[in-house]
Amino acid sequence: MSVLFMTIFFSFIIALFFLVGFIWSVKSGQFDDTDGPAVRMLFDDKKSSHATNNNKS
Repeated sequence: MSVLFMTIFFSFIIALFFLVGFIWSVKSGQFDDTDGPAVRMLFDDKKSSHATNNNKS
């Protein structure tokens, strides 16, 4: 029976650890822009002046 109580106790400790990690990631801005990286790959990059100078010579 004591093993059951130890398992419940350790599961609460692990759940608390993940809850603190999730709250920290939300407050630090990890989930602010969820659509940006997925849409950014659809747009063409602007050509740099270095790339256009190489094509002229």
